[in-house]
Amino acid sequence: MARIKGVDVPNNKRIEIALTYIYGIGRSLSNQILNDAKIDVNKKAGDLDTDELTRIRDEVNKYLTEGDLRREVNTNIKTKMEINSYEGIRHKKGLPVRGQRTNRNARTRKGKGKTVANKKK
Repeated sequence: MARIKGVDVPNNKRIEIALTYIYGIGRSLSNQILNDAKIDVNKKAGDLDTDELTRIRDEVNKYLTEGDLRREVNTNIKTKMEINSYEGIRHKKGLPVRGQRTNRNARTRKGKGKTVANKKK
């Protein structure tokens, strides 16, 4: 198994897809990295030699990924919560942050449904 940025990328998948297992790398960035490293996107991750892996690692290191990206995202959320911005308040309350409706859905952020006390039909 190839190890890039502390993540084991699966050998049986195409390298274009395998790179997306790294936090912060999607399909478009994966394609861009492989084009810059001059590696065929259809090649399997297990078929890469050490020279190709080194070129991929060098390209990936140019971008903010994994732990650094997670840290930055969490810092941004904490900053919004500290300055009491609208988004920060929504984060504190555990409600949807990006304008979604809450009266019909959003159970994943609001938690289990609460029954109204002794409501008669």
